[in-house]
Amino acid sequence: MFEFITDEEERGQVGIGTLIVFIAMVLVAAIAAGVLINTAGFLQSKSQETGQQSSKQVSDRVQEVATVGNVNSAGDSVNFVNVTVTQAAGAGEIDLQNTTVTWIGPSGTYQLIAASDFNNTPAATGETFTYDVIKDSDDSAPVLNDNDDRLQYIFDVSDFTGGEELSEGEEVTIKVNTRAGATTEIRFTVPESLGNKEAVEL
Repeated sequence: MFEFITDEEERGQVGIGTLIVFIAMVLVAAIAAGVLINTAGFLQSKSQETGQQSSKQVSDRVQEVATVGNVNSAGDSVNFVNVTVTQAAGAGEIDLQNTTVTWIGPSGTYQLIAASDFNNTPAATGETFTYDVIKDSDDSAPVLNDNDDRLQYIFDVSDFTGGEELSEGEEVTIKVNTRAGATTEIRFTVPESLGNKEAVEL
């Protein structure tokens, strides 16, 4: 026997089919929206992180306050260079122990690291610098965490140049790189005359 479908039954089936398609579309849209929201949140988080890192690479650097050279007993060359530094404007905490220094002078280029920490724990082997406290009200050294902090890099020139010191008129560039990746460049020239002086401003 033949089964006849009435108009009402046909309309009911079409309505159910449309409802199923509509629900499927809503589910797909909801899933897509969830993916987009998660992606947007991830991208926002990454952009903030990248922005913070970029900001630190610009601002988290040291600033030179003074550079002084110690004249040797013969009065003809500089054997020690002392560079006093503080935080640059807008910088966060800077640990001098974790900075690296590139010394570019007449005898060559040298990568220097801290010789030891404040507990006198030796650093890894290689050319080194030492440091000292000039002003540190909260005993945070070797970390610069206040604009009033003053710490000093001490470079024993002959120690990493194989015995050579800085003669009159010679030029040096010092690049201080902090852990955040910010770089400070310090340039100086030894005065043309060192006679009868114990120290000279560089």
